[in-house]
Amino acid sequence: MSDQASRPAPILDVRDFCVDYGKVRALTDATLHVGAGSIVTVIGPNGAGKSTLLNAIMGVLPSTGLVSFGGHATQGGIESRVRAGMSLVPEKRELFSTMTVEDNLLLGGYVRIDLRGRGAEDTQAEVYKLFPRLLERRKQLAGTLSGGERQMLAIGRALMAKPKLLMLDEPSLGLAPLVVREIFHIILGLKASGVGILLVEQNARAALQVADYGYVLETGRITLHGVAAELMHDERVAATYLGLGGKG
Repeated sequence: MSDQASRPAPILDVRDFCVDYGKVRALTDATLHVGAGSIVTVIGPNGAGKSTLLNAIMGVLPSTGLVSFGGHATQGGIESRVRAGMSLVPEKRELFSTMTVEDNLLLGGYVRIDLRGRGAEDTQAEVYKLFPRLLERRKQLAGTLSGGERQMLAIGRALMAKPKLLMLDEPSLGLAPLVVREIFHIILGLKASGVGILLVEQNARAALQVADYGYVLETGRITLHGVAAELMHDERVAATYLGLGGKG
């Protein structure tokens, strides 16, 4: 597919990236780039290694290879990467169900809050503007929210750290089509604000429609990559991930 010469300078640069589970190699020599203010998607079947890729970039899993963020090799664990400007919304969302919406958001901004709990008010207001339903439910326990509201809260919590790179793992999982459209509309809005987005998504059609660039990950290897609009019309991508030649 298309080369990457015309793409913006990467805020995230991953090269020759490998992840092992014991003696089993789950990810082999992955190389990908995400530019500031761009959406890059990784599509592929279940078990291909998509979640493994995000978790390893975030430092949740050990890995080998290069991960450069903002022009510097990543160092340290998860907290140091959050402080540097990386945020991950995991597939299972991992909210604190017995805590309120408001408290979940404040926990997301812990790297920016002082000992008196100050420092995240403006960001919280921005999150509420982006997700008005969270404002309405700010005193409600997270465990009582609908699936779509829980996903909004998970994204909002990640945004509280003011990330330069937002990684999203299957944001459409288990959501009704109308809610999926709303979530992807919000993702496009985040791109416009200058945040780089790395989107892992099994809903290939929705992902490629919002993305600038895409990678196909199969059995732990990136087998294809290119401009998202061109991937939409690639015969193999259309047949395998879009159905009926990508029409419909």
